[in-house]
Amino acid sequence: MRERARPAPAPAVSGRGLAGRRHGPCAKGGMSHTPTPATQLPHHKLIAYELCLSLVKLVAQTRVANAQLRAQARKSAASAALNCAEGAARQTRADKARAYGIALCECCEACAAIEIAGALGACSAADVLAVVALGTRAKNVLSRLVR
Repeated sequence: MRERARPAPAPAVSGRGLAGRRHGPCAKGGMSHTPTPATQLPHHKLIAYELCLSLVKLVAQTRVANAQLRAQARKSAASAALNCAEGAARQTRADKARAYGIALCECCEACAAIEIAGALGACSAADVLAVVALGTRAKNVLSRLVR
């Protein structure tokens, strides 16, 4: 029986061996591909929702001595995020605009509650500025969605 000569392996590319060239795409990210979640909800795509959610967190972290204003600010901030999520799930343009409009009003109400707390001395001026700055950003984005 006659033996056949095997061809020489291809030269290595950039210091990697033969396996590096053939399996590079697999080895780069690993063998398990994690696709984007199929359970992504409509509001997860909205910057406005992210801003409203950040407002909820900021208002929750803000120390407000007046219990009534603290509760009102937290309730309004949460309502802004919830209405933003509702607007994203609505189908018609009018329904979306109505929900985003409510979210806009709730955002302004949360900011106003913190401003009033600051005016009464129940909240620090730095906290008021931080909440108003974030609330203004959320308001600007939401006002574009209302139109």
